[in-house]
Amino acid sequence: MTTTKKIAVAGATGRLGKHVVDVLTEQGHEVVAFSRKNGVDIETGAGLVEALDGVQVVIDASSTPSADKDIATEFFTAAARNLHEAGLKAGVERLVVVSIIGIDNTTAGYNAAKLAHEQRVLEGPLPVQILRAAQFHELVEVMTQWGTQGDVAYVAKMRTQLVAARTVAEALVDLAVNPALESAAAPFPEIAGPQPETMAGAAALFTARVGGPSQIVESSDPDNTDREAFEDGTLLPGPHATLAGPTYAEWLEATYPAAN
Repeated sequence: MTTTKKIAVAGATGRLGKHVVDVLTEQGHEVVAFSRKNGVDIETGAGLVEALDGVQVVIDASSTPSADKDIATEFFTAAARNLHEAGLKAGVERLVVVSIIGIDNTTAGYNAAKLAHEQRVLEGPLPVQILRAAQFHELVEVMTQWGTQGDVAYVAKMRTQLVAARTVAEALVDLAVNPALESAAAPFPEIAGPQPETMAGAAALFTARVGGPSQIVESSDPDNTDREAFEDGTLLPGPHATLAGPTYAEWLEATYPAAN
């Protein structure tokens, strides 16, 4: 029988955080759910020490809407610093942080910011467990909207192994309750979906199911310094990864039921 814990969730109202809160609640843990919406700001540290009073583990599911490397890096490094400082004062035992598969050599955009986040959070005084995840199912809609021009959606050429945010949340909670042992061969555990996919292929499934642009065009940006990583399979999970469903098609069918 799993012992219940008092676990805080940073970014609790976000795309991933809301699922983390649900999983923790379902398992009977005491949940401290915070975000800027309830007055706790991990970027500035406002309200953080008070929110972490009595908390044993913090799951950091926070994010930033900006894909700009500098803006996102500033957010993530400040959040890492503040969670360590406030957590140390409050007596927190561990931090569990979500990151992204395959970002070791990235130099641009959000992925580079997450790499900086990993580096900064590992420098702090508290023990840290990092879970690297593949791109979320929920990201497909966002990327389709970003690239839509009239009746065409230009979607970045990307090989990935899409995973549901709920599945990632379950893996984060498992790490929070049962910390994994690290090894030289697999320093970070990984979670990904059950099969390789392309972002453009998933976008086509999305628009066919939900509606939207009639044409999906897979595009390759020569100005993106991480273009090869997007296209050559670098973002696919390693051999040690945990693979878990549903597939994107299964998730899409369950999330957007067909009209009667």
